[in-house]
Amino acid sequence: MHIHEPGTSELSELPRVIVLAGPTGVGKTALSLGLAEALGAEIVGMDSVQIYRGMDIGSAKASVEERARVPHHLIDVLDPDQEHNVGDYKRRAMDAIADIHQRGKHAIIVGGTGLYLRVLIHGLLEAPEPDEELRRRHRERAAEVGCQALHAELSQVDPELAERLHHNDFVRISRGLEIWEQTGRPLSELQREHQFRLPNYNAFKLALCRPRAELYERINARVDQMMTEGFLDECRGLFDRYPRELKVFSSLGYKQMAEHLLDDVPLEEALDSMKQQTRRYAKQQLSWLRGEPGVRWAPAPLVDAAGAPAEGVVEDCRRFLESGEAIAPEWTYASDKDIE
Repeated sequence: MHIHEPGTSELSELPRVIVLAGPTGVGKTALSLGLAEALGAEIVGMDSVQIYRGMDIGSAKASVEERARVPHHLIDVLDPDQEHNVGDYKRRAMDAIADIHQRGKHAIIVGGTGLYLRVLIHGLLEAPEPDEELRRRHRERAAEVGCQALHAELSQVDPELAERLHHNDFVRISRGLEIWEQTGRPLSELQREHQFRLPNYNAFKLALCRPRAELYERINARVDQMMTEGFLDECRGLFDRYPRELKVFSSLGYKQMAEHLLDDVPLEEALDSMKQQTRRYAKQQLSWLRGEPGVRWAPAPLVDAAGAPAEGVVEDCRRFLESGEAIAPEWTYASDKDIE
């Protein structure tokens, strides 16, 4: 869904944050550390796996040494068997940002989970909780008369939503009918209201990119490096302590290592799958960020060999934090043709 971008005056009174996003393996960690040190900032994680303790190598967490350089938040917060969803992330992240701002520091939100970014900045759509009884009735009716009949019913109460949905998309059709039955209002109307709400933050969103071949080479090399660092032993320890069925173990890397350790999939086959699926995930991350409003793309690494960030990007971030204005010099940021 398109998000309305408010004007400068609407954003001026909102808390300001820097967001550093981009696909897995692009080089966010190095730039985030350099920026945080240059700006006197602290880092808030935006990753759905790094929030779990013990999932270190597979999630490419900043090292202990790196975290000693700059305070990090929302890393190692939960055990793998503890529940966590996007709403929990929003609450925890907003609490961390408020604490950072109260201490006179700046917050840099760093990670690649696009849904976390969207919900943190723009909030969650305020809609009733799912109703299992209504969903059960919809499933029974779909089995009885077909999903197309439910789509026709949705067309009567929410034609705008129905027009966007395929007539066999049961999950979304059911949700549209469910919202209508719970509230008497079309879901498309609620979405439109949410679209024009003021965001939670005035955010300077910087996304790193690299040529696709280079990014894929880095991803493949990182998987090999993870194995050298002991990823297999990390997974053995996790699967010894926790049931494989935990949702977090379906994430990249852990899923493939579970297949190797518990299903006897050959290691080479599991690694090939891990590399392929990680490359595919990076492509999905890029697609998501293209749809995120206000993103400024920059060619990685934007840091020198010593880890110092390019002066231009530091000045851009400093100017934004001081004035709320994000003015990007042409030499710093990539154009759409650079984002493969």
